[in-house]
Amino acid sequence: MTAPALQTIERPGTAAGRDTHGEHTWAEARRLAFECARPLGPERVPLAEASGRTLAADVVALQDLPHYASSAMDGWTVSGDGPWTLTEPGQPLRSGEASPVVTGGVIPAGTQAVLRVESGRLTTTAAGRAVLMLGDGAAPGEPRPGQHIRRSGEEAAAGEVLIPAGTALNPAHIALAAVAGHDQLMVHGKPLVKLLVTGSEVVTARIPAPGQVRDAFGPQLSTVVGMLGGVPGQLVRIGDSYEEWLTALGAAEAPMGQWPDVIVTTGGTGRSGADHFRNAVTALGGRLLIDGIAMRPGHPVALGKLPNGRFVVGLPGNPLAALMALFTVGGPLLAALGHQPVPGVSRVLCGATVDAHRASTRLMPFRWVNGMAVPAPFTGPGMMRGLAGADGVMVVPSRGAQPGEPVPAFALPWCPPLQASLPGNLAWGNSLEWGD
Repeated sequence: MTAPALQTIERPGTAAGRDTHGEHTWAEARRLAFECARPLGPERVPLAEASGRTLAADVVALQDLPHYASSAMDGWTVSGDGPWTLTEPGQPLRSGEASPVVTGGVIPAGTQAVLRVESGRLTTTAAGRAVLMLGDGAAPGEPRPGQHIRRSGEEAAAGEVLIPAGTALNPAHIALAAVAGHDQLMVHGKPLVKLLVTGSEVVTARIPAPGQVRDAFGPQLSTVVGMLGGVPGQLVRIGDSYEEWLTALGAAEAPMGQWPDVIVTTGGTGRSGADHFRNAVTALGGRLLIDGIAMRPGHPVALGKLPNGRFVVGLPGNPLAALMALFTVGGPLLAALGHQPVPGVSRVLCGATVDAHRASTRLMPFRWVNGMAVPAPFTGPGMMRGLAGADGVMVVPSRGAQPGEPVPAFALPWCPPLQASLPGNLAWGNSLEWGD
């Protein structure tokens, strides 16, 4: 996948593609975050890690499937008409002979059919020789030639394509690949994401004291990154000093020598002397691709790129603001790196009056009420209560919105798609690419 070059929009009296405050619009930021990255190359992963990944190369049978003729039943392999003289298991059969076999057992040479255990009975001749005879449970004509024998290659021949490239792998695909003899599969690359949680006031357990806050990122950020298409990597916690920022961003190596494709940081994106994201990126030779977005919450979000090609997504320190910023910038970036389309935007009917708000787009978690999107309560930048019960997020333009007016919206990664959630008579046909 090759993304097109970013096309900026000229507006009278403003810099290309920027609002009057020098910040990207919400739609422009999503587009830039998607178009600044190129898909990662393919990689080999063990079967146990391949489910959910997308194949980059066909999976072929490395040998015939099954690779030997086997029994489909517990019973006896038989040759010719009965009764049959019993022989040792696995030995070639002559006409009139039989030998015990279990399901999956090798079919010996000379076998014409398998008589299932329910259809036969063993007896002994006067000379003490074991003989197999048809039992009372045998069906008329049993055993028919070839009955209950799994022929070699009946599922696939060696070299046959079993799973074509481009398939999103499910557990059944993984089992098929294992049966076909594979230990690893070639899949499209997915971005490895290092998480950098900052703040000397952050505590990870128990009730925080005044001046402290509980860590809202550590318990959930890895999960959200995974939902957005990334591979969560190392999570590092640091304080608020500039030296800690430089060390953490510069020493980006993850366990086992893997280098992250993306570093996601929390906090430090404001404009005060205690905020070090921009200075640290610049000191490491990086450049800012996004430096603020005209949206609330989450407007201080930044996207940088380091000289080694790694991207750095700077999220605000407030939990709700950080997630809105991650959905806006991180979602499209991870999609581009991981060979996925940009996350979709739909339209919903606004269920309340939303007042104008200067020049900022507002991202408003909402709940469905009578088929309309009603803004959720408790959605301040530092609050998580409203998002925890939300069905999606409305993207309300700066001019506001009126009840019944269609507005752009996107689904939360842990909720059903918005189109599927809308009542049938309110579903809007095509999702919007960027949310313009």
